[in-house]
Amino acid sequence: MDSELKALLGSWIQAIGTLLPALGNTPSLKISKSVQTYLSLIGNTMQATGNALIAESASDISLSTVGNKIQAIGNSIVVLSIFVHSKGTQKNLNIKGDLLQSLGSIVSIPDYLQIESKSLNDILNLYANILQATGNALQALAVKLGPNEQGQLTNLIGSWLQTIGAFMQAIYQNNS
Repeated sequence: MDSELKALLGSWIQAIGTLLPALGNTPSLKISKSVQTYLSLIGNTMQATGNALIAESASDISLSTVGNKIQAIGNSIVVLSIFVHSKGTQKNLNIKGDLLQSLGSIVSIPDYLQIESKSLNDILNLYANILQATGNALQALAVKLGPNEQGQLTNLIGSWLQTIGAFMQAIYQNNS
């Protein structure tokens, strides 16, 4: 598979992967806890796969490549947390996985800041990384806050910010 196709496929797999947990975290949809867990498992697996494909598509080492690898590791840690039976360990793994995803997006930002004559797609990709970093950080905070109303609202906002950013990046990749 050529690198452009890998990047495009990876971007869309990652975007769809962010959508699944966001839907599961939307209270108005009244999704059962077991279905939420399943959506998180499938979604984070898709995100890890998508980020790995994007990183693999790069011909050189850049901050974006490193950032995608960090995000893939973060998603993998969130997936691992689903299989852990200790609530304390599960919570810690979730926080660390979300924070690694946020860090991965942050690490990618300088690549877009260094572009001297930015196109609209470059600017949208910069904002997409900021949205994903913010969304993942909010999701980590939500785990810390717990399953109360404030934690659920923080998780909802974080999930959807991440999803919006991921779809912006997929659209950017589509236009590249």
